[in-house]
Amino acid sequence: MKRLASTLSALFLAQAAAHAHAAADLILLNGKIFTAEQSQPHVQAMAIQGTTILATGSNEQIRALADSGAQVLDLAGKRVMPGLIDTHSHAIFGGLSLSAANMQDQVVGLPELEQRLRQWRADGSARLGQDILQVQGMNSNYWAHAQELGRIFNHGEWAETAVIFMGSDHHTAWVNAKMLRTAGIDKALVASLDEAQRGTIGVLDNGQPSGFLVDAGWDRVSAVLPPIDDATLLHGAEAAVHYNNSVGITGWMDPAANASPGQAVFDIKPTENTIGVLPGYKALAEKGQLSAHVAALLVANPKSQPADLEVLEKVRRRFAGTPNLTLPGIKIFADGVLEFPAQSAAVISPYSNTLKQGELLFDPKHFGELVTAADKRGWLVHIHAVGDRAVRESLNAIEQARAAGDSGIAHSITHLQLVNPKEFARFKSLNVIASMQLLWAIGDEYAIDMVQPYVSAFAYHYQYPARSLLKAGATIAGASDWPVSPANPWLAIAQATTRQGPKGVLNASETIPRDVMFYAYTLNAAKTLRLEEQIGSLAPGKQADFIVLDRDVFSVQEKQLSETQVLSTYFAGRKVYQAAP
Repeated sequence: MKRLASTLSALFLAQAAAHAHAAADLILLNGKIFTAEQSQPHVQAMAIQGTTILATGSNEQIRALADSGAQVLDLAGKRVMPGLIDTHSHAIFGGLSLSAANMQDQVVGLPELEQRLRQWRADGSARLGQDILQVQGMNSNYWAHAQELGRIFNHGEWAETAVIFMGSDHHTAWVNAKMLRTAGIDKALVASLDEAQRGTIGVLDNGQPSGFLVDAGWDRVSAVLPPIDDATLLHGAEAAVHYNNSVGITGWMDPAANASPGQAVFDIKPTENTIGVLPGYKALAEKGQLSAHVAALLVANPKSQPADLEVLEKVRRRFAGTPNLTLPGIKIFADGVLEFPAQSAAVISPYSNTLKQGELLFDPKHFGELVTAADKRGWLVHIHAVGDRAVRESLNAIEQARAAGDSGIAHSITHLQLVNPKEFARFKSLNVIASMQLLWAIGDEYAIDMVQPYVSAFAYHYQYPARSLLKAGATIAGASDWPVSPANPWLAIAQATTRQGPKGVLNASETIPRDVMFYAYTLNAAKTLRLEEQIGSLAPGKQADFIVLDRDVFSVQEKQLSETQVLSTYFAGRKVYQAAP
């Protein structure tokens, strides 16, 4: 014990010596401060000068660093943590969804759905441009009732109004006949497509499109939607930052920053003018209101050639130097989604109902060349991979890049709904971060009813295998995929510890403890964004991003974790959110 005290005292003296010329202008005392630094994870007090952390330690040590004008914040025993970081958030899309017509994954009868659409038409929240009505957040249960949707929304008052019901997964949708005509989707088109493309457009028994679309099928609709103007993007950015700060988030990776809301991304062919939501972030930053670190990734086509990356480099240069905005790399789709009826995720064992393996969006013979080229440019690669085959082939490509000359860049794979056990140890050996949306690890209709009957029992057993990856040495980072699911990290942190849902527990052996999740949303997440030297922990010299909580999240019962409220959020030493009294 004496040796530990001596070590901690030496650490503090080293901190103080390094900053001997500086005095704190904000000190936090009497707290329970989680630093996310393994050498000293819990301290009582913290000193801040300007935008950076000066020192952490005991009350006595920190008081000694304050001058007469320092602001003193008495935490009175409250819990403080580093600002949380989300490694996969379409934040501006999410910000816009806060004021848009949204079913929020509810399932109601079709008469009630029609009445809601009327209300949203009247208040304007469903309007997309002048002539289209769109409702977001549709539960995938609706897709099994495409004919019934058509009987209502293809006739009467809706016959000449384009209607879009967008799935909560943002991979699937149902659109009415008017919207199909607008997008040029008809029986003749479907018949002209190859098998993979036909599989993205639902059809009725007579061969006519049913209105159900997935991935590339949806791209055909999104390609004809009206563009989003700069004022709307700025509004979405403002709403996104305010909401994220309110739940304790001070940084995120935007994995599709060169895409606009509704834009086709599954087969994107970006140009130097494909700039998506980046103007929204830039406009907010120029107003001094981007109180978050945004690591903006540019979506590359899965079948891109290495030379195609030069187009994305032009976009990166265009937005370089924007305060609090970095552009560290690219995002690539390896596949789609697993749930019935979409089943576009690439799996090793075929789906039992179709005997197909989903769709691998890149060519595995050449994808490694693209990853290698990005790695040699110093870019991180972030890959959407849901099915176990997509995960395996993504790791194969990263392995090829490592063999070509290891840059040391931590690449990442996100979603990871199915992972074959042969891949568990490869995450550590290849320095690949597992960016996981563990709010989805829940015993519900999505993970059970829409998956279990259709995939092999072996594969199903390893759905969202968080503990297996952790035991194999993988670095796990927290993510939401907002607006696919809520951005509130406390919901995911709680869910990861129980995996409990309305239909039971989804593989209890894959739960992980809360302290793992705290690192997943702090230091591990900062590593995913390539910002671990600046943020992710409360250490001297790092930016002073921190949050004050209403409860001690290290000691409350698991079921209370999801109810955690953020009392205040600080970004670069400045309070950017304060909860109402």
